[in-house]
Amino acid sequence: MSSNLLHSFAKPSSDAFINMVRGDMALLWDDKGNEYIDAIGSLWYCQIGHGRKEMADAIAAQVSTLETYSTFDPFTNPLAEAVATKVSSLSPIANSRVFLCGSGSESIDTAMKIARTSQIQAGHPERTVIITRNRGYHGTNYGGTSAQGLPLNKIGYGTLLEGVIQVDADDIEAMSIAFEQNKGKVAAIIAEPLQGAGGVWPSSTEYLTGLRRLCNDNGAYLIFDEVITGFGRLGEWFGATYYGVTPDMITFAKGVTSGYQPLGGVITGEAINTALATDPTFFLRHGYTYSGHATVCAAALANIAIMEREGLVERAKHIGARIEKGLQALSADGTLTGYRGAGAIWAGKLPDDMDATIVRDAMIKKGVIARSIPGVIAVCPPLVITDQQIDTVLDVFASVVQSL
Repeated sequence: MSSNLLHSFAKPSSDAFINMVRGDMALLWDDKGNEYIDAIGSLWYCQIGHGRKEMADAIAAQVSTLETYSTFDPFTNPLAEAVATKVSSLSPIANSRVFLCGSGSESIDTAMKIARTSQIQAGHPERTVIITRNRGYHGTNYGGTSAQGLPLNKIGYGTLLEGVIQVDADDIEAMSIAFEQNKGKVAAIIAEPLQGAGGVWPSSTEYLTGLRRLCNDNGAYLIFDEVITGFGRLGEWFGATYYGVTPDMITFAKGVTSGYQPLGGVITGEAINTALATDPTFFLRHGYTYSGHATVCAAALANIAIMEREGLVERAKHIGARIEKGLQALSADGTLTGYRGAGAIWAGKLPDDMDATIVRDAMIKKGVIARSIPGVIAVCPPLVITDQQIDTVLDVFASVVQSL
């Protein structure tokens, strides 16, 4: 062991890490001076690119004024209030409120707790079951781990949360059966509009509409996990808008600050808000030390302002179209066995006998960082990536696959 850092999603015995030290828009450099194109936005989140001085200035200005103060009752701060107002205005959910936390994992656990307590406050304490889908990734806290549809991520952590079940993804009949088997007991469905870490699986509008209908018919809440798809990634501010289906809650993180500071949250709709606020004696006993952290919120406001000024939400459509065209050509010539995606999130399907991790590592050696998921290589680049850089990513991907 040569490092005191215990890395996330890594072998604790490993010490073979690339040490990143600098970034500029869609480019990165390691401590050996090697240059890379960031084709995955670090971890599906860097919308505005790396090294933006405007972000540093906004963060520094807030730190020098008031780094933060607790937003537990009876306190608040203007940055937290401003972020809630801004996110609510961008959201497709009418009359929404916004709970703030520190990560996507925290946002999922928050949404699960809010769903259950809202059912109690609405007079339905029997509604406790939460249904999620195979291939779903919902963070790594205990609630999100319980909700995951990725079995390997559940191993070794003991008994997980009761009353959380998975059904086959994109199978509306399987979801209908789950409702029937848990008749009158379902609190909520959690679904990613596009499953990212599970392999880049976009949903259909028909399927998501079916989920909305099931929730309406059974008094359940529909929760969209938009930790990846939120904040412009699909060419709309939220995937709910892209698909034209409005949930009761939206979880978000990642792109809200482009990773410059850690922020997550939950957007809550009218059914939730009414349930929570009708009884004036009800006290929401949930929150985090850094909920509404002023400096983090300053980063979010600056990030959103950059996205609006530079038209990056619209830019996502162009990026996605260019990537899709390239993947289509690689599939047509037999380099890939197919592709899938939406907006600016795509995956190229590898030949059956090809190891995605080997492909990823070979691409890194050629100066392109993508994400390996069994069977595919995923790309989700900063929305400031240039057309030439996109073409380089595709060319490197093709050359590696063809050489293996």
